[in-house]
Amino acid sequence: MIDGKRIAVVMPAYNAERTLEKTVRALPGIVDIKILVDDSSNDNTALLSEKLGVQTFIHDKNYGYGRNQQTCYREALNAGADIVVMVHPDYQYTPALVSAMAGMVSSGVYDVVLGSRILGAGALKGGMPLYKYVANRLLTAFQNVFLGVKLSEYHTGFRAFSREVLQTLPLLENSDDFVFDNQMLAQSVMFGYRIGEISCPTSYFEEASSISFKRSVQYGLGVLTTTASFVAHKTGIAKSSLFDMTGRKVSLKYYSELAQGS
Repeated sequence: MIDGKRIAVVMPAYNAERTLEKTVRALPGIVDIKILVDDSSNDNTALLSEKLGVQTFIHDKNYGYGRNQQTCYREALNAGADIVVMVHPDYQYTPALVSAMAGMVSSGVYDVVLGSRILGAGALKGGMPLYKYVANRLLTAFQNVFLGVKLSEYHTGFRAFSREVLQTLPLLENSDDFVFDNQMLAQSVMFGYRIGEISCPTSYFEEASSISFKRSVQYGLGVLTTTASFVAHKTGIAKSSLFDMTGRKVSLKYYSELAQGS
């Protein structure tokens, strides 16, 4: 808890058994709620999560990274979280920064905080493949121009959100795939939420999750499409449900049947 606000860490998981315990053990003491959503893993991720005392929810099949996050955020809100930090259970991002990121949101200065791999020049040192680094920089520059903000990167999976953000964004309009992350940031910009960043070291190793080159290309095309939709919606050329304030919210029980409590 920080400043009387309950802190939740959510972990969207798929085959994370080898790195989960290390991630959970590294979470700071200020975390009040720990939630893991297992997207129908082939290993013992869910069993280990329960053993570690984490609230565990299991999808009945593999729905994708975006749908996993939807369940994560819904369950965190239902548990009474005021600030929600997403931590990937593959230990690619250091959980030690959860306190700092939650504190930045708790301060009221920011609504969304990103753990940036680019600030501090730690991405390549941490083993990020060169083609992913180059794509990251190009896509980020492109979006900064068309979204009208200046972020060091849009593609980190280490994020903190206020309760208001998660209740307001039409997250059920987003993709079930990896581009969910980018759509969520574009929505945050559209609705005027304040986004802050903190430098975050990253580690790429055998056990860390990483999407293939083909999936990376699909993600990149999704980013371009999201940006085009943002511009078209903002200028009135073509309205998009992604950026409609009346769109479906994560608090709706639209997909509650997909998760079952531990």
